[in-house]
Amino acid sequence: MSAVRDRFAAASGHRLFWPLVVLALLIVANTVYRPSFLSVELKDGHLYGSLIDIVRLSAPLILVALGMSLVIATGGIDLSVGSVAAVSGAVACLYISKQPDQNSLGGVFTALALAFGVALVLGVWNGTLVAVIGIQPIIATLILMVAGRGLAQLIAEGQIITINSEPYRTIGVGHLLTLPFAIVVALVVTLLVAVLTRRTALGMIIEAVGGNAEASRLAGIRSRRITLLVYVVSAACAAVAGFMMTANVSSADGNAVGLWVELDAILAVVIGGTALAGGRFYLGGTIVGALIIQTLTTSVYAMSIDPQTALLFKAVVVIAVCLIQAPAFRARLRRRRTPPPPPPTAVETQKEQVPA
Repeated sequence: MSAVRDRFAAASGHRLFWPLVVLALLIVANTVYRPSFLSVELKDGHLYGSLIDIVRLSAPLILVALGMSLVIATGGIDLSVGSVAAVSGAVACLYISKQPDQNSLGGVFTALALAFGVALVLGVWNGTLVAVIGIQPIIATLILMVAGRGLAQLIAEGQIITINSEPYRTIGVGHLLTLPFAIVVALVVTLLVAVLTRRTALGMIIEAVGGNAEASRLAGIRSRRITLLVYVVSAACAAVAGFMMTANVSSADGNAVGLWVELDAILAVVIGGTALAGGRFYLGGTIVGALIIQTLTTSVYAMSIDPQTALLFKAVVVIAVCLIQAPAFRARLRRRRTPPPPPPTAVETQKEQVPA
């Protein structure tokens, strides 16, 4: 019994243990509510099912959260990712809508390249404000969070841009090798970020900057360049997420695309075990956190919970996840469960007082 207890204690100490437990509980709850929740079918060479839909819908959030993880690892924050997604989606859809043949692959690739370039410029803007000028990250990115929505509306001229492009629609709802194309893109980006940050020194340098930017600068690390780089990467991830969001509905709405995705991304990063203080980041935990957020959102809609109540329910679950994986909170619970030792008897007290 003690061996089992020791193994459980060792497993529960892992940063992914409790997020995975919560994700499993959400899946079990959905299965009880809908017995067909776990069913996956192969139709016309494509996989379909509730689990596939959850992962597909999680793809944009996973991309945004990956970029957010790197930013938070440097001790910053990026509140502008939703606006960057809206701007990139608006630019891509506007360019495609002006083409005589919206199904032209050349036109779609040009639109993607143009929108991606705009997103990189916005990332450089954020990075310059934070790394070069020295503005607090929350203020610097808040500027673009507000201005970016206006820019997206300006690009769309206050209208919803509607397109009819099958190549562009493939980004959101297409399939590749039986899997939704969005899942494949998310996997490729995740592997690329993982290789660059865990198979090279880049990840260690990012964590060094987040741990102590001045010390890393004195050690020879160009901390300003690293800070600028992570904001550019965050904007690039948000741009790809914006392509997915607009491709899902074949339209771009500057007010709706990426709305509040920055908050879900921050929650996903925190649930995954990355501290907002910076210094360390966990890509695997971020992905699990994004899956938890999307599974929770899907569960709320599937159970027909009132929208106002749904937000409260979502907040309660997120708070519970953050608490149970907090070491201080778990240690306090253990102290309450462990009974205090009995007071010493009179004989034991007398023996302690007798000199050796």
